[in-house]
Amino acid sequence: MDNPRRELLRWQFDMTWSLFTYHLERLAPEDFLWEPTDLTWTVRPDAAGNWLPDWADTEPDPVPVPTIGWVSWHVGWWWSTAIDHAQGRTPRERTDVTWPGNGPAAVAWLQDLRTQWVAVLDELTDGDLDAASTLPWQTPPDNTVGHMIAWLNAELMKNVAEIGQLQLIRAASKSQISSGRRRA
Repeated sequence: MDNPRRELLRWQFDMTWSLFTYHLERLAPEDFLWEPTDLTWTVRPDAAGNWLPDWADTEPDPVPVPTIGWVSWHVGWWWSTAIDHAQGRTPRERTDVTWPGNGPAAVAWLQDLRTQWVAVLDELTDGDLDAASTLPWQTPPDNTVGHMIAWLNAELMKNVAEIGQLQLIRAASKSQISSGRRRA
């Protein structure tokens, strides 16, 4: 192994991405904006046609259930900022990251981010992994780039599970409606 820590992080990322691909390949365009409940966060076009997420600066109680579109925007947002950080750029603001506007475009966007991220990962040295990470949402503040990558892998796994669960609930709810069964 050339760089065992990097290769382990890359293996973990690749495994998570393969699970993500499983779900992405099975999503229909209408799945992205399906709202599973009345209390839902989604993405919506503004007057200029930019798709922006529902958002609150302090987490509401109860927390709204996100749509697949919102979760895919969320993945794109934190992944874009992590790529910026890893490449030495100032991470963009949350409000500067918009959703592409439909499911197939969102999948293409996420696939492009994956390509960018793999290029970043493949160039990291032990020194890079040990460098300080200063992303504001990453705590504690003394974490390293290696910590950031491990966090990104864990966050991606969580978001993949959320998308998969939403996909299952949507399919089950369509099945109940078509068979005339509906839980109260």
